[in-house]
Amino acid sequence: MLLGESGSGKSTLLSLICGTILANTGTVSVAGTDLATLPGGARDRFRAECVGMIFQQFNLLTFGTVVDNILLPLRFAPERRKRVSDPTIKAAALCKALGLSEDLIRAKAANLSVGQQQRVAVARALIGRPPIVVADEPTSSLDATSQTAFLDLLFDQVQSHGTTLLMVSHDPRLAERFDRVIRMEDIAMTERQAC
Repeated sequence: MLLGESGSGKSTLLSLICGTILANTGTVSVAGTDLATLPGGARDRFRAECVGMIFQQFNLLTFGTVVDNILLPLRFAPERRKRVSDPTIKAAALCKALGLSEDLIRAKAANLSVGQQQRVAVARALIGRPPIVVADEPTSSLDATSQTAFLDLLFDQVQSHGTTLLMVSHDPRLAERFDRVIRMEDIAMTERQAC
């Protein structure tokens, strides 16, 4: 977990890890790949294959159905697609595991509640078992009870898929749920001390 206040660089670090921006100096290696060595298109393919992303605002295609949104990463990641024998059945299974009713799979994303959208975003990130799931403050709009239920579902799914979860939050109460917590303030302080 990356923990830090707003403006501490959490989202920038996620962008570096996902390869959507490149570091000016140093090396960013993800799953054994130095992202700076990949040209733009190859970096995009690497991200599609290796990183499931849960955005803070979920970024669902509102005009698409739940199943359309869940299956979207498989269009850009042929290796990830190969790990799913029947994508529609797998999407339905992920929905069920995340507490979404079967009748929602054909619903338009625009008609979902915030909690339902969040679960669809998790299913989209997990489809095809990417080795890493990156979540940018996915619980920020939830109350404490909903937050606990959502994290229980997320951790259960990540563990059952054998996926590494990197989550960003400014909420220190969530830290106890993670094996490792990196505090962005600690990094900034270390850099200042080194100067």
